[in-house]
Amino acid sequence: MNEDSSHSLFQTAYDELLSWCRQHDFAGHDPFDALNSRLFQSTPLAQSRNARFIWTQLVKRSPADVRGLVRVPAERNAKGIALFALAQVANYRRVKTKDAADAVREFLSSLLAMKVNGYKGAAWGYNFDWQSRNFFAPRDTPTIVPTAFAARALVEGAKGLREIRQDRQDLDQDLQDSYLKVARSVCEFILRDLPRSVDSKTEVCFSYAPRSDTKIFNASLLAAEVLACVGQLSNETELLELAERATRYVVNSQQPDGSWTYGTDPKQSWKDNFHTAYVLFSLNRIIDVTATKEFQSALERGYQFWKTNFFLAEGWPKYYDDDPYPVDAHAAASAIVTFLECRDLDPDAPRLAQNVANWTIHNLRDSRGFFYYQKRRFYTVRKPYMRWTQAWMLYALSRLLEDLS
Repeated sequence: MNEDSSHSLFQTAYDELLSWCRQHDFAGHDPFDALNSRLFQSTPLAQSRNARFIWTQLVKRSPADVRGLVRVPAERNAKGIALFALAQVANYRRVKTKDAADAVREFLSSLLAMKVNGYKGAAWGYNFDWQSRNFFAPRDTPTIVPTAFAARALVEGAKGLREIRQDRQDLDQDLQDSYLKVARSVCEFILRDLPRSVDSKTEVCFSYAPRSDTKIFNASLLAAEVLACVGQLSNETELLELAERATRYVVNSQQPDGSWTYGTDPKQSWKDNFHTAYVLFSLNRIIDVTATKEFQSALERGYQFWKTNFFLAEGWPKYYDDDPYPVDAHAAASAIVTFLECRDLDPDAPRLAQNVANWTIHNLRDSRGFFYYQKRRFYTVRKPYMRWTQAWMLYALSRLLEDLS
């Protein structure tokens, strides 16, 4: 496929997906929203840890979508809105129009309205109770993943809106300052609200949420990315040094083959595509903003493991390193973004990003414009999850179009 036909394919997919999401007001269901079921919440099972976990997995893994039956409402999700904002920032960088700038401001305004109150810094959570194997997080409990993506959107939004029309200069400068002020407040959440499950002179690991004690590599590194990116803008050595300590912990936990497991707990020993992509994306950004070479070899080894083990030749994004199924649109989208982010490591990365996008469009896209959740060995789950799939794919397609422009 030549560059012109690829651009046309990606532009059409982007336009139709954006239109579909807009028709649904950027609200929808989520793989993990089963505990929002009004039916389940009306029973005593809602008070049982095991019942909550089993119910979440049953609804998530069901071949048929039962959310309407068990009364799970479609809602907006803070991380989804952050991803939509990132997509619009990339679109604005590409087209530089007033409408594109207004879309950035609209999504960032919505994101700011979703902040969770009651903590020492700005933070965001999920719009559902979440029972994992390790802990229970009630609805709107702030966690580092949506919070870090919100911070990324605010920082990129502030940077992206620097090239503005003269008649909007004062307003946009005020908005940029407010975005960066909130991003700096996120650092206070990380510093003062997140427990440190490891804290030594040379290393630190940030836990997933307040009142938790987890060692999850991508989550802690997302916190480090925020500290590094904000610290560079604010010229705060303390933030940069702490980011390097958190990065060192993740780098020192890398496997001999270059991979990372999800976490340190024996139940977290799997290796999957998109969490590895998260690690690589954050690690690349941290190296860029801190200008340190200490972590470069870990990034290169991690990238090579990921590139070699998580993709088939035609662009098929594997979920696990040792199994091609299920094929997940979330893994595809995060792979596209990460290939583009790591293009300085590999001159072939943009082509690989296009391969993944092309495969995903031809195998996981509905004629109505949205993307399916997963292709499993014997059937496809066509559920159009808003945060997990549509927001990620819009972000990926927007970054891809920016790269091709």
